[in-house]
Parts: sequence; C-alpha cells; structure tokens
Amino acid sequence: MKQKDIAELLDEPACAHNKKSKSGCAKPKPGATAGGCAFDGAQIALLPIADVAHIVHGPIACAGSSWDNRGTRSSGSRLFRIGMTTDLTEQDIIMGRGEKRLFHAIKQALEEHQPAAVFVYNTCVPALIGDDIEAVCKEAQKRWGTPVVPVDAAGFYGTKNLGNRIAGESMVKYVCGTREPDPKPVSEDGLQIHDISLVGEYNIAGELWHVLPLLDELGLRVLCTLSGDARYREVQTMHRSEANMMVCSKAMINVARKLQEAFGTPWFEGSFYGVGDVSQALRDFARLIADPDLSERTERLIAREEAKIDVALAPWREQLRGKKVLLYTGGVKSWSIIAALQDLGMEVVATGTRKSTEEDKARIRELMGQDALMIEDGNPRGLIQMVHDNNVDVLIAGGRNMYTALKARIPFLDINQEREFGYAGYAGMIELARQLVLTIDSPIWSAVRAPAPWRQAPVETGSTLPEGGI
Repeated sequence: MKQKDIAELLDEPACAHNKKSKSGCAKPKPGATAGGCAFDGAQIALLPIADVAHIVHGPIACAGSSWDNRGTRSSGSRLFRIGMTTDLTEQDIIMGRGEKRLFHAIKQALEEHQPAAVFVYNTCVPALIGDDIEAVCKEAQKRWGTPVVPVDAAGFYGTKNLGNRIAGESMVKYVCGTREPDPKPVSEDGLQIHDISLVGEYNIAGELWHVLPLLDELGLRVLCTLSGDARYREVQTMHRSEANMMVCSKAMINVARKLQEAFGTPWFEGSFYGVGDVSQALRDFARLIADPDLSERTERLIAREEAKIDVALAPWREQLRGKKVLLYTGGVKSWSIIAALQDLGMEVVATGTRKSTEEDKARIRELMGQDALMIEDGNPRGLIQMVHDNNVDVLIAGGRNMYTALKARIPFLDINQEREFGYAGYAGMIELARQLVLTIDSPIWSAVRAPAPWRQAPVETGSTLPEGGI
C-alpha cells in the first residue's frame, strides 16, 4: 500500500476528531503496534465472512498468533475457521519465491474448499520484500474465475484501527456493488420491506441473533452485516441498502462514508447494548428511511419490548443497584457498555480507552460527566489499586485481564471478543444482568478471601501432629 493511501485512510472526514495527533489511527511509534497491528485489525474485521477462504501471506506466526481469536459465530459455513497461510520461510524470502507460493496457495484453497471468494492478507515480510499481492490476486482471479481480493494491511502500516479501515477499503473497492440483491420478499401482512446493513457488527457470541428478530418484525431486511455471520454475496449487495448503522464505533467508518458518497446511503452510529440504546437504534433506522408506517410500528414494538424488559430486569436491578464497576476495554465498548450498566443501576467508576478514538471519549463524557475517569494504561498493578481505592465490586474487561483479577480475588466478567455470552439487544440485557449477579454474588469470593483454616486458630504450645503427620 502506498504512503498516500495510508494517509488518506488516516485522514477520515467523517470522524469528528480528525486530527492525526489525537486520532485513534495515529501513526504509532516503533514497537507501539504490539497487541494490535494493522494486519491484526484487518484480519479480525473480515474473518467472520464465513464462506470465504482467508489466506495470510507471510510467516506462519502471523496466522498462528492471531487466528480466530474473536468469538464470532456462523449460522452455516465453517470455512472461516480453517487457518490458511503461505508459511514463508527464510529460503522463500532469499530466493524470491513469495509470489509463487501465494499463487499456489490460492490454487489449493480453490481446489480443496470451493470458497465463494479468496481474501489474501499481506503482512510485514512480503510487504518489505516487495511482493505484489494485487497482481497475483488479479491473475489468480483471471485464471480460475473466483473472486480473489487483496487486503494490503502489513502490520507496520499502523494500528489495529487503521487495519479495520484498510479492510473496509478493500470491501468497498473490490466487492461492494458487484452484484444486485435478491428481489424483496412479499410480506404476508402487507408490510413494506426496507433493506438495511450493519457495519462493524461481528456477531460475537451470537449477539446479532438477539437483534435480527426485532428487525424482521419491523420489515427491515439486513442485506449484510460487515462482517458478523456474513457471506461474500451479501457484501456484494451493500450498495443497495436504504440505511446503514455503524455498530462498532469508528472501526470501518470509511465504509459508511464511501457508500453514502457513491450511492447516497444515509448512516448513523448506534449501539445494541443497553435498553435505551437498542430503542434509539431502531428509531434511527425509521428516521433515516422516513416511512411513517415504519415509525409507528417501531414505537409500538419499543413500547412492548421495554415494558417486558422492565419486568424481567426488576429483580436483577434490585440486586445490582449501587454496585461499582471498573470497566477496562476499548473502542465502542468503552462507552456502549456504560449505558447498559447504568440501565441496571450500577455505578461505573472508570473506563478504559486504550484503543478508543476521540469520538469514543466524547461519548464517555456524555454518559459519565466531564470529569469521567479514563484509563489509558491498564497495567495489572494500577487496575488492582484502582479496584481497592474505589471499593469496586466487579472488574469487567477482556480475557487477558482475567488472571490479574482472579489472583487478586476480584470478581471478573469477560466483555471482549472471547466471551461466551451475548449481551446485545433486549434479550442480551437479561443475560448481562444474570452474569453480573452470578459473578458478584458467587460464594467463591468469601471463601478465597477468608483466612486459611490453619491460620484461624493458634496452635497450642507443645501440641503434637496427628499420627501419620500432615
């Protein structure tokens, strides 16, 4: 990828805080990409497209260290679970065999798996030695007739967030608009069907499936979710969407902006976490589509669902009211989860913003006040100290912080991409409340915090050990 292309992706007009010095996509200092480089961001953004063969062009560690670490779920094809890599070695690099290995890897993937398409991810080593993956993909597509899409996202280009945008750029450039959607179905009750798309929704732990029944009831057909439980043929039709929702903050905002510029598709940023945010997202779809009947049906559905959820959440809210939370995550969850926790009557004492944009931080201040405590560097010692200083009841963070919490005997709930439970939608709120209560009220905490049994009573002087010793 040329330097000017990277600069264009960093300069995102649709981002309200578009100063590179403050951007979530700011060019990193050497070594700062550890824990999320551009390649990692591009791969996890597109990997949930389930019927595609995803080939990592580079040394095997690039694929092995990051493959399928996002808990996305598919309702059909499992092809995306198969890790594919060209496994470049020192000899391949020295002898200049990188492009040849890639060509044969594409051939093998097509012959053995018959995918709908092949995505090729560039990494640091082939980018440094000058492999032209775009030319290889073009020739492979010409040879076998199956779409082969280059995703030029070498890790040293920048941060994980930049990689998300590179992935979105590849979809807009090579995939969106290459097929027309299927005809709209005829509704049994005479509803007018409207086409929508979700950008930045990854179906972690099946969360998308909590929301789809609501959209179906309103007559909103989801053409594509980029990229949770998606299929290649769905991504091709995104240009015909009547409204787009940016779900994961600014991860692929360039997709929403470019679809608006090219096809006039309006978009909004929303969240499916928290009762209020779910209702607002449904209202925003109705507002952008501007169908009075849809607006009326949306309000009826919201009134019904909010009444049901209030009853269902009442006992959980009673148990969680006033509990203190330390939220250490990033991106969209740094503010969207706050709204869900506040719905449950909990107090968020601080939230992590390590991978959040300035836009995310502005939303945090709206929810927590201008003096909101934001954590940039969540080292284990600092997190534990903050928990004790603020009498925090539960730490909500990603899996890498789990052992920090458990060693310190702090109740912990996994909220990031490895989680097993879906918290989106109205139904997801009940699951979130249930998991919080199970975590905080678990009897294990009183047991592990109590003194060891042999330290509770002093040993009498002169006492002897029981026969046989300990």
